[in-house]
Amino acid sequence: MVAKFETGSSLNQTLNYNEKKVQKRVAELLTAVNYPIDHPYLSFQQKLNRLENQAALNENVTRNSIHISLNFDPSEQLEKEKLIAIATTYMDKIGFGEQPYLLYQHFDAGHPHIHIVSVKVKADGKRIDTQNIGRNQSEKARKEIEIAFNLVRAEDSKVKEKYKLEPVNAQKVQYGKMETKRAINMVLRTVLDTYKYCSLPELNALLKLYNVAADRGSEDSRMYRHNGLMYRVLDEQGRKVGAPVKASQFFMKPTLQKLEANFKKNETLKNPHRARIKNVIDLALLKKPGQPLPELVKNLEKEGIATVIRQNDKGIIYGITYVDHQTKCIFNGSDLGKSYSAKAILERCGNSQSAGEKERIPAKEQLTGRYSREQEFAPGGASITDALLQQEFTGDTLPFDLKRKRKKKKKNITNR
Repeated sequence: MVAKFETGSSLNQTLNYNEKKVQKRVAELLTAVNYPIDHPYLSFQQKLNRLENQAALNENVTRNSIHISLNFDPSEQLEKEKLIAIATTYMDKIGFGEQPYLLYQHFDAGHPHIHIVSVKVKADGKRIDTQNIGRNQSEKARKEIEIAFNLVRAEDSKVKEKYKLEPVNAQKVQYGKMETKRAINMVLRTVLDTYKYCSLPELNALLKLYNVAADRGSEDSRMYRHNGLMYRVLDEQGRKVGAPVKASQFFMKPTLQKLEANFKKNETLKNPHRARIKNVIDLALLKKPGQPLPELVKNLEKEGIATVIRQNDKGIIYGITYVDHQTKCIFNGSDLGKSYSAKAILERCGNSQSAGEKERIPAKEQLTGRYSREQEFAPGGASITDALLQQEFTGDTLPFDLKRKRKKKKKNITNR
């Protein structure tokens, strides 16, 4: 069993996602726990009101919704009663047993899975802390449930590979707006409220990993002047394909105004995580100084950091952005310091680039570390690098910026 959950700020949106699956007959509501009415007799509004009324007991909890999925190995055929028992046990073990929650079984994937919609505010108004719940309570509960219900262990299962968030297939969405919207919506739902980004370019570095772009249009366009925003699908070469979709047309309304609110909020949230990326880069270059840029990119990927390279039509690299899937933070290279900008990284890799030189990175190698939605809850321990990099790396080598040789001043000798 693999468990994964997302927090959000809209109970309506989370509930709507599952109810629409029911309407399309690709999901079924199995039970409603801690509701005053049995689930077959609940209207949509009654389901939502129960959750929202409890969330209103603590207005300081802005991200008040919780959306959990429990995913099982494709070989397992689980009856409804067993799924309900597993979900009930899981919710008890992670501290949500007394919460109102709705349990849905979905049938739109190649593996059995259930979704649980609940709220983070208790009946007494206290907030349930979900910080590190996946690493602690959820992981412990998963292992105990696998034994108690004789389930395939997550470590032995291939289920994780079957529901990764894959990049949008540009060929499939070129000819239909609905397909485009559906594909983009899946990406936005997964990343917008999960990652920390402070600008549209940083967000686009993340979206580009999934062949999506947020587009304001040209600076002289009407859309740009009125702070409009569209979302586009990109092909593997980064070219825009398919029909554009206005931000306002998505249920979650990912408009520029909403994104700018995230930019401001994320500024302070990102700061504690700068050191990890810098340390991983420094350590990789310390192990093998002068390694080619593509090799560095692959080494960073092993530590959960995707590297998005920006280069012009002539193949000249002019920018680099790091997407850390572990801390869910995005940093432009120069924002980390001069030593981590595109120019400095090229020099540290022994690939100094002048106007007449090109370090062209093939399109397929410009984007690495595509993220699986289930990565956070996938079993397994942290890498050895995580244990070593609690503080910023301070080796014996001279800092990069101080390696430049000072020019000797010529003495002016005058005849007396």
